[in-house]
Amino acid sequence: MEKFKERWEIQQNWQLLFPLLGLIVLGYSSYKLSVALFQKFDIVIVLIFTILCFISLLAITLKLFKFLEKRWVLQYRWEMIRVFMVFAVTGSSSLYVGRPIIKLLGITKENLNPILYWILFIIIGLIFYQILLVFFGWLFGQFQFFWEFEKKMLKRFGLKRFLD
Repeated sequence: MEKFKERWEIQQNWQLLFPLLGLIVLGYSSYKLSVALFQKFDIVIVLIFTILCFISLLAITLKLFKFLEKRWVLQYRWEMIRVFMVFAVTGSSSLYVGRPIIKLLGITKENLNPILYWILFIIIGLIFYQILLVFFGWLFGQFQFFWEFEKKMLKRFGLKRFLD
């Protein structure tokens, strides 16, 4: 355990919560993906694919950590897990917020061209993604990181004048 703590630069035991939550979320995602792809198969097949998917996703995630560790300015390595969680929660939440807004506006796939519907859905989702990213970043204790990230993203969208 000490080697794990040293590798992830964990100074206090409460910080172990983030690697644990990361593994739980990764396991849940692997299971949901397995069920979606192999729902017609036996539970044993689903569980085998879940384990294979978990191992694959874990390997990809750890490679991403190595790559992004050089690009992102964070004080400790374990904070990368927090950042990944913020991105995951924000992405899912923007969809949950976007759907009711689209319905509130009276826009459905039936009364609008499906291509226009999806373009509007993506635009509304992106707007709420920007807001939720900073909010969840603050909630997870990474406000400064996500505020800087947000400013870079808005500059890339050509919205630099809103930051001044």
